[in-house]
Amino acid sequence: MIKKQNFNIPGAKGRGMLMDLTYKTSATNAPLVIFAHGFKGFKDWGTHNLVANHFAEHGFRFLKFNFSHNGTTADQPNDFADLIAFADNTFSIELEDLKAVVDFACGGSGIAAANGVYLIGHSMGGGISIIKTAEDPRIKKLVTMASISGFSDLWPKNIEEQWRLTGITYMLNKRTGQQMPLKVGLLDDLAKNPARLDILAHAAKIKQPWLIVHGDADTSVPLSHAEELSKAQAHAGYSVITGADHVFGATHPYMEQTLPAHLLEFCRQTIAFFNK
Repeated sequence: MIKKQNFNIPGAKGRGMLMDLTYKTSATNAPLVIFAHGFKGFKDWGTHNLVANHFAEHGFRFLKFNFSHNGTTADQPNDFADLIAFADNTFSIELEDLKAVVDFACGGSGIAAANGVYLIGHSMGGGISIIKTAEDPRIKKLVTMASISGFSDLWPKNIEEQWRLTGITYMLNKRTGQQMPLKVGLLDDLAKNPARLDILAHAAKIKQPWLIVHGDADTSVPLSHAEELSKAQAHAGYSVITGADHVFGATHPYMEQTLPAHLLEFCRQTIAFFNK
């Protein structure tokens, strides 16, 4: 039987992070996979619960969480109800959040096995996961899914001057129609922490097994990002899924009971990699 267990732990600045653990009750010592969502994402987006169930069926425990400043709240976990928090988010905050999740999993919670955890990072969460993996030996294997290779690629370069002048910029969420605010603190974080936030430099330092997966029909994060990551770390596996977009065929909401073909292929490759 597959079971889901919910948690709420403090993240950066003491803000709560909702998490859920999906697992088979018969697989008490199954390895733990932690999933880090991307920009304008959240733990229950689209197909994420189906993916968690799929990994549980294949012998893993699957932990997903909301970054503390992703704009959702404990009361509204599937809506961007707190745009003030979203505006205050930084990459350093997300690194602090991911550390808190790994600390929780590997600490007294008993969730993680003694030999550490596996990590999957999607899009911006992929960049965060690359840095975290280079820094933390508790992460034993990494899979990046449509990952960015540089944080400044998340927005057009030509908006930065006006962004600094006004102290804020807005990005349209096409799904919800919301104008998502981003304070200049995001730019300041990159300027103040260039070494810590250099994804490619950390990619070159990763010693753990790593699989880079990208779709060749990704219009949000072009395939060139995966190529740069692969070039930075020669020992990483590299897989291009033909026809896959940025979310591997998923949507939100997702009303089907089966995974889309491209996402199922991503899961197949990731499970095989983790089982090596």
